[in-house]
Amino acid sequence: MRIIYLCQHFPPETGAPQIRVYEVSKELIKRGHQVEVLTAFPHHPKGVIPEEYRGMFYLFEEWDGIPVHRTWIYPSPKGSFWKRLASYFSFTFSSFYSLFKSKPTDVIICNSPPLFLGITGYLGAKLKRAKFVFNVADIWPESAVELGILKNKAFIRMARWLELFLYKKSWKIAAATEGIRDYMIQQGKAPSDVFLLPNGVNTDVFKPLPKNEELLRELGLEGKVVFTYAGTMGYAQGLDSVLRAAALIKEEYPNAHFLFVGDGQEREKLIKLKEELRLDNVTFYGSVPVSKMPDIFSISDYSIVSLRNIDLFKGARPSKIFPAIATGTPVLYCGAGESAEILKTHNCGRIAPPEQPEGIAAVIRELMQISEEEYRMMSENGRRLAVEEYSWSSIVDDLLKHLSE
Repeated sequence: MRIIYLCQHFPPETGAPQIRVYEVSKELIKRGHQVEVLTAFPHHPKGVIPEEYRGMFYLFEEWDGIPVHRTWIYPSPKGSFWKRLASYFSFTFSSFYSLFKSKPTDVIICNSPPLFLGITGYLGAKLKRAKFVFNVADIWPESAVELGILKNKAFIRMARWLELFLYKKSWKIAAATEGIRDYMIQQGKAPSDVFLLPNGVNTDVFKPLPKNEELLRELGLEGKVVFTYAGTMGYAQGLDSVLRAAALIKEEYPNAHFLFVGDGQEREKLIKLKEELRLDNVTFYGSVPVSKMPDIFSISDYSIVSLRNIDLFKGARPSKIFPAIATGTPVLYCGAGESAEILKTHNCGRIAPPEQPEGIAAVIRELMQISEEEYRMMSENGRRLAVEEYSWSSIVDDLLKHLSE
């Protein structure tokens, strides 16, 4: 099969969409399929294009064996909503050039968000006489409205019209979660035309490892029970509640330590809050490459995954869950809905109420007292779930089945 993957984000950027496109493409190529990725020059999350990619409109390169077409994007470093919108549209239009440079194809898989890239995907499928698959990882503009990012009513109406148009015109919709799948069916899409393409994990890379003693010494965490948050530190994660929970248990459990790995718009605010609360049981560590994450999990007893208490997030499946369980690291999930049910059903973590420091602290206390046998069971259950349902091999099996129908 010949497949074009159209997406705004791709490595060397890090993040769930980038990893999903990379891993799915690698697996498809390994199985003998033709794959080309059409993407923007790297710019996320700082809104800065690296020196080696500047001054160009178009570049073709092979990224770890994947043919990649890159075109210009207007980068928006923490700018206003309208600057981000300009960034979205700049790639929406520049990516047409990559379409003309790419080979004939049978299917165009287009990632959303950004929603507007669907314009390129839909028209590109017409030009290429290919099937248009809309891969929706976030229901937009609803999510932007709920988070208070988008308030202009006229723009919301326009975006809503485009959203429904693209859903209707797509051959099939690949939904990242069950909640998104249900939403698509509610919007009138036939159940047979909507399938799951969830976040997954490379279970060969992310696997249980012995503790990295050198890293433990570097961080001064020998003898600690380590609760790790690894990922973007943004508003949506509600990590201030986790810090307040750390404050509530620091005297009672001095051997509990909270490690924050990554960067994001809220990081400086969180560091300031740590200082205000005098949290000597919290360490902020910078961003690390994906290749170092298995070592981070090796020194982590629990992985924290946190979201704000917003109805929209009840249908979320944060990608952070899957590398954690693949390494046998149980998850402390501060949230509700679909992901909470998965973790409870398979007994590979514990659930705390989102944005409730007292409730989060209560679950941390429970985790500090569980038996070795219960911990081992959670660890093994998580690894088994990752291999059987969320490995990229099993996800691509399902993708090919739906693309061949």
